[in-house]
Amino acid sequence: MNKILLVFALVLSIGCSRKNTNPIIEVYNDEINSIIDVYAELEILADSLLLPEGPVWNKKSNELLFVDNLQNRILSWSPVDGIQDYILEAGNTGYAPNTGNGLLGPNGLALDDDGNLFICQIGDRRIAKTVIDSSNRQEFTTVVDNYEAKRLNSPNDLVVSKNGDIYFTDPAFGFFDPQKFEFVDSELRELNFNGVFKLAKSDGKLTALDDGPGVPNGLGLSPDEKFLYVNKMGAPFSNSDSEIIKIDLATNQSETLYKGNELVAKYNNGTDFDGMDVHSSGHIFTSGPGGLLIISSEGELMARINTGQITNCTFNDDESYLYITGFLNNPKLFRIKLNQ
Repeated sequence: MNKILLVFALVLSIGCSRKNTNPIIEVYNDEINSIIDVYAELEILADSLLLPEGPVWNKKSNELLFVDNLQNRILSWSPVDGIQDYILEAGNTGYAPNTGNGLLGPNGLALDDDGNLFICQIGDRRIAKTVIDSSNRQEFTTVVDNYEAKRLNSPNDLVVSKNGDIYFTDPAFGFFDPQKFEFVDSELRELNFNGVFKLAKSDGKLTALDDGPGVPNGLGLSPDEKFLYVNKMGAPFSNSDSEIIKIDLATNQSETLYKGNELVAKYNNGTDFDGMDVHSSGHIFTSGPGGLLIISSEGELMARINTGQITNCTFNDDESYLYITGFLNNPKLFRIKLNQ
């Protein structure tokens, strides 16, 4: 197995307001070179953010939508218009009781083919939707807010299948104190587990696919939609392993695809698995210990891009770019060119 380590100096693009850097890219399996360009620059598209998350590509308008959780809003970015406000008060609107403190804004986003934008609203403790072509995007419709008559914790991330089923994670980050960096006990919390759920479009049935230990976060579907991949966070968020699990959607059985404990120990900087997206090749592009990790559908670590600590990522429509959102200590919007 070859390992290629490319270290480049900081580069400023001439005649362009965007800052570009050449990241450290470690390739562990040369097969990934058909997808990633080891000479690619990491473009900084925006840096006046607090906690960007939930990027999703809107192919109809050729723009990226993403959230700033701590500013409780959704923004857009396009090559023409740059950063624009898209929806204000997008995650904590007073719909549900919450702690009034912490990460209460919008988080995960997803689009369907009917022009609906689905939003994980942490403060409102629900998944809501709005119509992106509507004159009033601030008008939300509740998609799901409870499981077995108990209010959800705080939906974090979601993905919509081709047939309209919604898969989402429901950790308790609405009950997380960022100052103390710990979950807080609250009588407002009704569910006693952090779940992974499926909401069927056909009959509206909500099924818990995983209610085991750990803190589920980002998730993604395999290209054939037979499997659901879920990031689970370890310490300090839980006493469980940092790992990616793989759920067989025909049987609802899960298994560990990739354990990240070794990387967590190696980088020792508080990074863990967060958001992800799945490439059409089947490779998983995920935030994780040490930056952005690329993991095969068989669970092999293919490459690492040293982006700094990040929250999530997504591809544009033709997968020519990967868009990346940074964490609290790295609150930027990036993109990196991919091979096609």
